[in-house]
Amino acid sequence: MDAADLDRQARTLSGCIPPEFVMQILERGHEHEVALQAGQGEWFCARAWARVLGERGQRDEALAVLAPYVATGWWPATRVQAELFESWGRASEAIALARPYAAAGGQALEFFARLLARHGGAAEAYQLLRPGVEDWVLATALVDVAELAGLDEEAARLLFGHIPADHRCDSPWCCRGVLDADAALGLLARIRERQGRTDEAIAVLHTRHITSVNGRDQLADLLARHGRLDELREYAATDVHGHATQRLAEVLEERGDVEGAVALYRRADGAVAGGPNAAYDLAQLLARHGRGGEAVAVMRAQADVRPGDDWILHTLAGLCLDQGRPQDGLAHLDALKAARGGEEEWDLFWIRLPLIAASSGPDAALQQASAHPEGDSAYAAEHIARVLHDAGRTEEAIGLLDRHLPANRSDMAGYFISLYMTDHAVELLQQHDPRPTGQWSGTWSSEPPF
Repeated sequence: MDAADLDRQARTLSGCIPPEFVMQILERGHEHEVALQAGQGEWFCARAWARVLGERGQRDEALAVLAPYVATGWWPATRVQAELFESWGRASEAIALARPYAAAGGQALEFFARLLARHGGAAEAYQLLRPGVEDWVLATALVDVAELAGLDEEAARLLFGHIPADHRCDSPWCCRGVLDADAALGLLARIRERQGRTDEAIAVLHTRHITSVNGRDQLADLLARHGRLDELREYAATDVHGHATQRLAEVLEERGDVEGAVALYRRADGAVAGGPNAAYDLAQLLARHGRGGEAVAVMRAQADVRPGDDWILHTLAGLCLDQGRPQDGLAHLDALKAARGGEEEWDLFWIRLPLIAASSGPDAALQQASAHPEGDSAYAAEHIARVLHDAGRTEEAIGLLDRHLPANRSDMAGYFISLYMTDHAVELLQQHDPRPTGQWSGTWSSEPPF
C-alpha cells in the first residue's frame, strides 16, 4: 500500500469497504472478516479494527494493525494512532507522533494544536496557529486554544484585523475557505460571550451579513442560552431564514410550552405562507406530541401549494405511514397525477411504493412498479428492491439488483450483509467500475476530483 492509494480510497469510497459497511459487518459478529481485510489494505477496516482492539486492552495488537498504514506517511493513519495514544493516557507519545505533520498546516496542524493545548501546551499551540489565522478552520481552533492559553484578548485583536470595513460576504461561496468577515465576527462573539460580555457578543452578531450557517443561527443560539427570550422573539420576527423561529420553538418545547411553540410556527402569516421549512418543523413538533393528524394536515397544505415538490411529498407520505393512513397519502398522489394528465414519472411514482405496500401488500406495490414505463430501469431497481427487502424477500431483492450491476452495488452489498453473506458483500464492494465505452473523446479518469 502507499499513501496515494489510501488517499484515493478514503476520498472516493470506491473499490473498498466504506466505513458504514465495516460497522455493519462488525455488528453482525464477523470480526474475522474485518481483521482479514485490515491486513490487506482496507483502510476503514484497519481503523475500525484497531479501535476495537484498543477498547479491549489489546494495545500492541491495535498498533500492529495500524503500523503498515502509518509507515506510508499518510496523515489520517497517523492521526488515528495518535488518538489511540491519547485515549490510553500516553499523550506525550501522541504529541511526538503528530508533531512532524503539523508543519504541513491544514487538518494536521489543527489536530496537533488542539492535542497540544489539551495537555499543557496551549501557549505553544496558539503560536503555531497564529500564522494560519486566515484559514477559518485554523482560526476556529485558535479561538478555542486561546481560552486555555489565557489569550482571549490577543485572539480578539487578531480577529479584528480580519474584519474589513468595506466588505461583507453576500453568499456562502464568497471568500470560501478563508476567514471571511462574518466568520471572524462569529468567532469574536464567542470570545466575548465566554468573557461574560454578552451584550457585546450580541452587538457583534447583529453586524453580520450572513446570519445562518448549516441551518443554525449563532445569535439565536446565544440568546436562547442566556434566556433572553424577548430579544429572541424580536429577532425571530425579522429573521428571513426561520432559524431564529426554530430555536425559539425549541426552547418553548423544552420548557413544556408545546402550545406556545405551535403558535409560534402558526404565526399570523401561517405555516404555508411562512414556507415549507417552517411547516416541516411544525409537522415534526406535532408528530412528536401525538398530534399526527394535525401534522399530516400541515404537510398536505404545503403539498397543495407546491405540487410535485418531492421532499414535501416524501415527508407527507412518511407521516401518513406513521399514522397508519397510507390511503391518505395515495389519495394526494392520485390527485397530483390526475392534475398532470395521468403522467407520473418515476421520481414521484416511487413515493407510492411503501404506501401501496402498507395498504394493499408488497405484491400490489411490486405489480404497479413493474407496470410503470421506467420500472425496469436501474434507478427503479433500488426502490423495488427495498420493497422486497422490507417484505422479508431479500434474496429476491439481490437477484433484481444483480441484473443491473454495477448500478446499486452498495445497496446489493448491504443486503448481502443483512443475510450474513459478508464475503459476497466484500467481493462486490472491492470491484472497480469499468471504464465507459462509446464515443467519449475526453480524458477518462477514476481519480478525484470528479
